[in-house]
This record gives sequence, structure tokens and C-alpha cells, in this order.
Amino acid sequence: MNAKEMIMKCSIVRIFTMVAVTALALGIAPTAKASNKGCSNDTLHGTFADKDNGFLTAPPAMAGPFAGVSMQNYDGNGVFTATGMVSLNGSLVPITSKGTYTVNPDCTGTYTIEISPIGLTAHGFFVIADNGNELHILVTDPGTVISCTARKLSPGRVI
Repeated sequence: MNAKEMIMKCSIVRIFTMVAVTALALGIAPTAKASNKGCSNDTLHGTFADKDNGFLTAPPAMAGPFAGVSMQNYDGNGVFTATGMVSLNGSLVPITSKGTYTVNPDCTGTYTIEISPIGLTAHGFFVIADNGNELHILVTDPGTVISCTARKLSPGRVI
């Protein structure tokens, strides 16, 4: 084999190798994407700082502006706790809460929370954003117009 044939053969081998590597990479990409099943309860774990704003329209005794801040701890298995402060129509009330949540594969979810000492059960719909670092929440109970944003604290920080 002369030098020209050797160069031609090496070029063909290089081209074939590049085509094979490209085909392999393109073949793996859909598989990797297919294995990403979205979100689950485990997506929501850690401690979040939460800020709530809105209004209560019912019951009449509680009707008025609502605001709150809390620290929420999600366990990744569908249970969370919170501690914070709310303002109900201008009256400050320290609270503790415990609840359950369910995360859907599309990174939406729902929760139910028991708020003490108010003795109130609340329900909400949420969307997980920023790779599990932020929640956008809407309280879904009749008589409420409350939206919330919760942001994850530094990794590993738990209250």
C-alpha cells in the first residue's frame, strides 16, 4: 500500500469513527431524556422561606388582608412542617403547621395543611420551579385569595 492509499484509508477510518460517535451520541440523547420522568415527592425536600400575601373573604370574622412568612421543611416523602407568623386583618398570630403534599410528574402538586393555633385546614396548588429551589403556590379554599412564593434555603440547611 502506498502513502496516498494509507492517508486515504486513515481519513476514511477517521470519518467512520466520527460518524459512529455522533450516531451513538444522538442515539443516547433521547434515551436520557426519556429516563427523566419529571418531578416526584422527592423533588420537594429541604427548608424553604415562604412569603404569603392576599385576602380572606370568608368566614366574616376573618375577612380582610392576609400576610405571612414562615420556614417550611419538606421531607421528600410527602410530609412538611412550618413555623412562622401571619397577619390576619392586622392581628399578628404566631403559627405552627403540619401537612402533606403530593408532587405530580409535571412538577405541579397539591397540599393540605393544618394551621395551629388558628385551627384552620388549608389546601393549595403549587408549581415547582428552578429545579426544586422555588415554589409558586395558590391557596385553593373558597373565601381565599392568597398567593405564596417559597424559596429553598442553602443546601443542607434544615430547621
